[in-house]
Order: sequence, then structure tokens, then C-alpha cells
Amino acid sequence: MMTSHRSLLLLSLLASPLAAQPTSIRPLVPSPPKKEQQVFGPAPAVPASARGVRDRGELAAFLDGVMAANLRDKHVAGATVAVVKDGALFYANGYGYSDVAHRAPVNPERTLFRIGSTSKLFTWTAVMQLVEQGKLDLDADVNRYIDFKIPATYPQPITLRHIMTHTPGFEEDGRDLITDDTTKMIPLGRWLATHIPGRVRPPGTYSSYSNYATALAGYIVQRTSGVPFDDYVEQHILTPLGMTETTTRQPLPPRLRADMSQGYTWGDGSYKPQKFEIVNAAPAGSVASSAADMAKFMIAHLNDGAFNGQRILAE
Repeated sequence: MMTSHRSLLLLSLLASPLAAQPTSIRPLVPSPPKKEQQVFGPAPAVPASARGVRDRGELAAFLDGVMAANLRDKHVAGATVAVVKDGALFYANGYGYSDVAHRAPVNPERTLFRIGSTSKLFTWTAVMQLVEQGKLDLDADVNRYIDFKIPATYPQPITLRHIMTHTPGFEEDGRDLITDDTTKMIPLGRWLATHIPGRVRPPGTYSSYSNYATALAGYIVQRTSGVPFDDYVEQHILTPLGMTETTTRQPLPPRLRADMSQGYTWGDGSYKPQKFEIVNAAPAGSVASSAADMAKFMIAHLNDGAFNGQRILAE
């Protein structure tokens, strides 16, 4: 885990690569003068200060230029940015639209974006909470924790440590991974038991990205804690950090649906709305969150597991 003893400036950018999803622009810090924000020409490669950004107005001007150019050139409808510095939110803003048809602007506090594989960080946070409590062993055979069996293709068992480092040796298999049809949602345990990928390498010998393995880790959290994965993350990560605009649930809870940015593809000169995607390997990619909430999550990890007086991991 990273410590925050030095000055840190991190930027969290939420946008759907094929989807432009903005929010009502409500900066979490005082807005710089409007004149400074209207910077749409070519942006400098780096902010003016070579010593690091100390002024929000300087950062806003830099980001306005960068974001305007990228949204335009890449046909992204909307995006949102949060920057944390020295253990606190330094700047947040929304760009473009969360709903093009209704011209709804992106709001960094409220607009939700799907964060894709960044969702895996929530799964690993949950795993490490249970490791700290002595309920999980990073070096134990994962078969100890599940109700089906990963085949013993090799003498070495797969462990959570292998999964965390993407070295379990699984073949990557995208069958039934994502759907936009809610009737094709598969419960996590059943999906894992019926979609076991081939073990093509001994564990620990080769790094190869595995959505299945991370979903398996999430299922181990569910089995070990005795509560559904979504409930566990909500109770032990989101609620303590005050992440009220974040969820792992699919479809979205009713209270968050109005804040979800609309996904799009671009073709024939216009944005084409897309359906909300269901990730059957949910612990590997189901999270929807706002920029402000992701800033809280970042700060907690940079601050040895604590944010705003709440601790999600031991130091």
C-alpha cells in the first residue's frame, strides 16, 4: 500500500471510451473566474508551473484545454476529472454531457460512470480486509474457499496471491462475460462454476490478465464473509468512506439510475445510445461511481487505509 508522506497529485478521469457521459458541472472547490475556464485552444503539454500545480485556476485552465480537445477529437460525449493532493480533494469538474439528447451536463459529485476494471481494486480491498482478520490466507489453495473445484491441472495450486498478481495461469475466456440483456444475468457462483477456463500455465510463472480470476476472488469474499459480494462492498468499503454515489449492483439501484451517464458509440456523425451493460464477472468490472467518490477511495488508499476518520484497512 502506498503511503502519503510526500506531496502527491493524482488524477482520476472517468469516461466511457465509447460513451460520452457528462454531469451537471458542480465543482467541489470554488470555481475559478469564468474567463479562465474558457480555454479551448491547444493546451500546453504540462501545467505552467514546473514545480507542480499549486493553483486551482492554473489546473482548471490546463484541464479545460486538454478535455475539450480530447472530447472533440475522440467523440466522447462527457467525462469527469478529480484530482487529489496531499490527502485531500484538490479539484473536480465535469466536461460535456451525461445525456446528449437532454444536454445534461456532467456533475463530478453525482454523475456515475462505469469504471471497468478499476472495479478490481474494490475486490482486492475486500480480500485484504479478510486477510487482515485472519479469515483468508493469500497462499492457500483457492479450492479451500469455494463450493466447486478448480481442476488440479498442475501440481501447484492456485492461490489468492497468484490471482492478485494475474499469474494463476488461466486461459482468458470471454464467454458470457458481458450482456445488455438482464434475462441473461448469471449468479456469480453459477457463472464461475460453469465457466472455469483452462489452466494453460503453472501458477506463478507468467503474468496474464484474468477477469475470471478476479471474479473468483470476489466469490471467495462472498463465501468467507457469509454475505453477498455487493452487500459486503457496500457495508465495509462504500459506507465507511461515504461513497453514496457508488455501487457494484447490476442493474443500478433505483436511487442512482437518474445519475447514471448514458453510454454511446459514435457513427455516421452522431452519438448512438447504448444499453446498460451487465458484467457477469461482477467483481472484475461492475462498479459505477462518481469522480468525487473515487477521490475518497484514492485518498483512503494513499492515506494508509483511512479517510475522514474511517478506516477500511489497517496501516
